[in-house]
Order: sequence, then structure tokens, then C-alpha cells
Amino acid sequence: MSEDFKVVIPARYASLRLPGKPLREIAGKAMILHVLERARESRAGEVLVATDDRRILETVERAGGHACLTRSDHHSGSDRIAEVAGQRGWGDDTIIVNLQGDEPCMPAELIDQVADDMATHDSAQVTTLAAPIGRRETLFDSHVVKVVTDAAGYALYFSRAPIPWHRDEFLAQRTELPGGVPFQRHIGLYAYRAGFLKRYVAYHPAPLETAESLEQLRVLWYGGRIHVSQAAKEPGHGVDTLDDLHRAEQLLAGA
Repeated sequence: MSEDFKVVIPARYASLRLPGKPLREIAGKAMILHVLERARESRAGEVLVATDDRRILETVERAGGHACLTRSDHHSGSDRIAEVAGQRGWGDDTIIVNLQGDEPCMPAELIDQVADDMATHDSAQVTTLAAPIGRRETLFDSHVVKVVTDAAGYALYFSRAPIPWHRDEFLAQRTELPGGVPFQRHIGLYAYRAGFLKRYVAYHPAPLETAESLEQLRVLWYGGRIHVSQAAKEPGHGVDTLDDLHRAEQLLAGA
């Protein structure tokens, strides 16, 4: 079990669907503070918020957390985390967990799980998680990212499309998912080492990444390996819309 890892929470103020998202209140406090609490509940040796907005930084620091101000021109959370790793002078072997700033309900057990997986999978550049899909509506929802893996749990592909495509069953338009097929949704929680992160952000965006708007496809495009484990427990809901915000409010108010 790895205890020597960092959690970095990338949080930008701008959001197309929910402007000012990290500072939106959930159960009486800013969402970014709930995410910070989830990270602190893990075994991480250090937790930082990486943001391009001083309002977010000040909110975190007033709550006793640590935050770094980063550039505003980053295209992804990984780019923002890479800047933090450089600022802090972390060595190439440092394990970093990327906990996105819109995951106020992410269980700490899953943060520990991706870090442990990174520590025990030497051939992986990235580790992440997945959970089974049991409903056809979820599989065909383009907002839900799907993943297929090989027999050893290494990712073959991620997509917003329904994968794997069961030719006969889906052409028949049946309402139930066919049995015996490992339909999985990806959980956007990652671990990687600082040395790989430096290389990753230097790569040009991959055509598949651009088409699907999924940055993990850049890893596969350039020959990297992503190990995908089954989440040890059900992950909480992320927040992208007002409906998500209300759902998180109900969950956290009852916690």
C-alpha cells in the first residue's frame, strides 16, 4: 500500500456549463472545499489545489488548505498539475493523484486505490478506475465515458460511444444489455508519476483525443499503458450541471 503520494486538485473558475463551479455552494460550503475534504480523508502525504483564480486560492487557504496559483492558459488538469509538480520540485518517481475539482462525493478509498495501483503496476504510465454498466441508457449516453480493457486490465480504448459494440444484439434493438459482455464506465480519477507527467504534457494532442475530447487517449496514442481497476466502491457523482449540483447537495446534506 502506497502512503507516499500527493493529491493535486485542478480547479479553474471558468466553466462553459456551470461558471464559477468550484465556488458553488453545496450543503453550506464551496464545492472545492468538499473535494479538499475527500482528499484529506485519503492516505495522501500532501494535498494541494491547483487553480488559476485567486478567489479559489483564498477560499482554500481560509479553510486551512494549501493551494498553488497556476497559469490560466492550461488546456487540461494534467497540464495544470505538471506546472505544480515543477513548482514544488517533485522527483520523477513521485506518485500524483489527479482528483478533479468537480468531484465532491469521490470516496477517499478510491483515491487510495489508484495510488496503490500506480505503486504496484510498474509497466503502467497511468492508473485509473472503472465500474460496471448495467443499463442500456447509460451505455448509449455520450456524456458517460466507456472503457474496454485487455485480459490484464490494461486499457484498449476509451470512448463516448457505446463500446464494445455487440453487433447482433444492438442491431436487434433489444432494450436489455446482452449478458457476458464487460460494459464499463470510466471513472475520471488518475494516478501517474511526475516523470511521466512531464513527458505527457510535451506531447502534441492526439487526433483521437481531439475527436473524443478525452485526454487519456493521448497516453494510448503515444504507446503508453493505462491500467484500469474495478472501483472498490461506488464512486460519487461529479458535478457538471445544475442538476448534478442539486444531486450532490442531497448526498452531502445527508452524509
